[in-house]
Order: sequence, then C-alpha cells, then structure tokens
Amino acid sequence: MRPDDNEERIALFVDYENLAIGARQDLGIARFDFGPIARAMAERGRVVYRRAYADWSDFDDDRRHLTRHQVELVEIPQRMGASRKNSADIKMVVDALELAFERDFVTTIVICTGDSDFTPLVQKLRELDRRVIGIGVRDSTSKLLPPACDEFLYYDSLEGVEALIAASRSPKKKVPAAQGLEDDPVAEAPPLEELVVSTLAGMQGSNEDVRASTLKRAITRIDPTFNEADHGFRGFTELLRHLAGRKRVELSGAKRDPEVDLVTGDGPAQEGFELLVAVVAAKSTKGGAALSSLKTEMNRRDADSTSGRWLRRVPAVLQGSGGPGPGGHGLGRRPRRLPAHSCG
Repeated sequence: MRPDDNEERIALFVDYENLAIGARQDLGIARFDFGPIARAMAERGRVVYRRAYADWSDFDDDRRHLTRHQVELVEIPQRMGASRKNSADIKMVVDALELAFERDFVTTIVICTGDSDFTPLVQKLRELDRRVIGIGVRDSTSKLLPPACDEFLYYDSLEGVEALIAASRSPKKKVPAAQGLEDDPVAEAPPLEELVVSTLAGMQGSNEDVRASTLKRAITRIDPTFNEADHGFRGFTELLRHLAGRKRVELSGAKRDPEVDLVTGDGPAQEGFELLVAVVAAKSTKGGAALSSLKTEMNRRDADSTSGRWLRRVPAVLQGSGGPGPGGHGLGRRPRRLPAHSCG
C-alpha cells in the first residue's frame, strides 16, 4: 500500500558499463562519478533502492566509490560478446519488474542507461503506474529511449559534471603510488547558504511548490548530518527567515511551513538571470546556444559579480517550472542541447 504523503520513493537501477564507458569516451571522464546522480535524485525524493550492474572485474577501482553512495553492486559473470551484455540487461530488467510488482510503495523508478534495449522495460513500468526517469550520457544515448520516459536527464548537464570534465582535461599531476591506494576523499560539505539555495533551485526544476518541510527533507537526504541547530538556529524556519533577510530566498504562506522560493527581485539570482537573458539574446542570432557556452560567456562577462555563484544553477533555472523557460527567451534551435528532456 502506498504512503499517503507526497514524498517520492525512488528505486535506482544503473547499467554501469553503459554509463562508465559513455562518460569515458564522450566526456573524457576517466572514472564515472555517481555523486551528481545521487544529488539529483535526493532533490526529487527518498531513494530507497540502489543497484548497479556490471562485471566488476572491469571496474575494480569504482567499487569503493559506489559503496560510499550505498549502491548495491550486482555481479554479472564475464561472458564473451553480446551474451555478456545481454546478461546484465536481462538481470536488470527482471529486478526492476520484480520490484514494481512487489513493492507498491515505490513511486518512481530511475533507469540509468542510454541503451534503447531498455525501452520496452520503461513502457511496461509506466503501464504499472510507475513514474520513470531515465539518465544517460548525451552522445551515447539512443534517440528512442528519452521519449519513452516521463523525464530524461542527461548526465552531462547534472550539477558537478562540468567540473569533472574540466578536471579531466586539465594537466594531470603525478601521484605517489602509496597515495593512489588511499580512500577517496570525503567531499567537503558546501556552505550553509549554498546548500539551502542550491537544493531549492534543484527542487524547483521538478516541483511547482516547495514547502519548508519538503526542502529540509531534501537537504537531509543530501547531507544526513544536517542540523540547523549546529549553525545557531532554533528551527529550520528560523534559518529560512535569516536567508530571506539576506535576500537569498522568499517566504510566503503559512508561518509554520511556508512556501520557499528563490529571490526574484534584486539580488544575485536576478542579476544572474538578467545576464543569462542578455547572453542568450546575443547568441540566438548565431543559430542556438549550448548550455556550456552560455555559462562560459556569462563567466567571461561578469566573473567578479555576486551572481557568479548563481551560474551553477543555470540548468535548474532553464528547466524550472513556473518561471521563464527556454522557449520564452529563444534559447536557440537545438533542443537536444537543453539540460533535460521532459517527455510525456
């Protein structure tokens, strides 16, 4: 029986070989980073099931990284040729269907792959009244898969991936052998204001209204150790009022559980949005505007502005509901380069 609250319960299935090879060949990322996917899903709901499928002898260095994100590793014994790939596909399909039939509390199933062979699975899951989100590397994703999903996210456009690509392209420093065997460094927690604002912006990409209670649940999914009391606030609403006073967020509605929105008047978000509109207008005469080129040009024009921090949220603003969207500002004639593909 499904829960009465509106929180999404998410099950995540990862065709790891497809994503890892796509990231390496198309994005130049040596090792696939699951972190951007974990954060994007935490902004959407509670992830209750995470499985990744691969012959892990080919991805031995990736095991530790995935287990840090509580991903269950499903071993697919090595076989030759197409039968090896089909083994992973079949196991993943069987597990996804079994979960859909046996765990009615799961509302959303995320299929991480760009392989069109999973299209029938997506269609069947939707017949079973599950919302299906797809995630894949843009250039290695079949054109048949995104239209089958309720929503499709390109890994390339998730927050944090652009920095991974840039780091992979920068000159590599030699690392001592002993240092290479150390555990992956634990990511440093973002500053309090940045954590709240960036999480809110990500949620507005897929929700109409964000309440304070919903926002806090999303933040604790990203950082389970989060506690506003550690920062000197008696409650989460008090923290939000503090941020509202600093023109970072806007509050409206009920006092106990107000609706939270990004600042739309004066402030960094407005400065950044106005800069975005100006850059898009300049580029629209040249046949379209890719997301990466937008952010590069915005940084070049206004590198020292307080709106610089807002640039990280450009993908969320472009796909946010209720606000000025890509179509309203003529982001160009190449929709395949938008950050996410919403399908019906």
